[in-house]
Amino acid sequence: MKTLELKAVQNNAKIGKSCSDIEPNILEDTLFVEDGEVIGFYIRTVNDRLKGLINIANAEFLSDRVPKQEMSRGPQGTKAQKLERAKNDAQLVTQYSTILGGVPPKPHMRRPYPSISQVHRVKTAQNFIKAMMLACKESERILADIAPKIYIQQKNIVEKNIPKKWRFGELFTSSISNFNIAAKYHRDAANLKGCVNVILTKRYGSVGGNTSVPDYGATVDSCDNSMLVYPAWRNVHGVTPIRPTKDGGYRNSLVFYALQAFSGYN
Repeated sequence: MKTLELKAVQNNAKIGKSCSDIEPNILEDTLFVEDGEVIGFYIRTVNDRLKGLINIANAEFLSDRVPKQEMSRGPQGTKAQKLERAKNDAQLVTQYSTILGGVPPKPHMRRPYPSISQVHRVKTAQNFIKAMMLACKESERILADIAPKIYIQQKNIVEKNIPKKWRFGELFTSSISNFNIAAKYHRDAANLKGCVNVILTKRYGSVGGNTSVPDYGATVDSCDNSMLVYPAWRNVHGVTPIRPTKDGGYRNSLVFYALQAFSGYN
């Protein structure tokens, strides 16, 4: 595995700004090192066990068995308007997301306490949930093998701050599956400091959708069955535009993360 010493570079990325088309420059298995410390890594193709779990989770997620929050870029309009756009090859890019595990409190939405995602109560979603949990556990095993110091640190932070009822696996509180969502530049400020995210990617017939960290001039090739481990609270980052190259092309990211919002809620 290659070792990359991360070095700060000047950039004009601002939170809330869309990430432009940037060609990936991290294309092979890589350890990310800053000031002599390993802070994350990238695996271009995960092992067969994790690949199988990702494939199951992705297939279930794409089915109508799993509830999703849906949105699309552009106005929906009437059925006639949709048909007219289809004739003109002006299809909307459909976007979905589904959260598993802990959902933080949101007082402005009259939800003053944390909860477990309602998806867990949907019978048809159980295979998806099981596959995601097993993928989470296999990701944790890989993390422990490649970056044991990160694994131990995160396990200690989560055990100290997060009651068991709010944990997803050992190292996280939550998971989100993002279908065709090219996130604008942001920092995961709500995450537990000192913890990493795991991002698993499934894609078909599409280009783009690569994770970019402008502070280091680093853009990761988010190819099919890849795994990115990174402390998303540390730096501004975004996802480059996703463009289908085939009918039905997409990019789906399966993410595990630890939120600080559950600290103190037993």
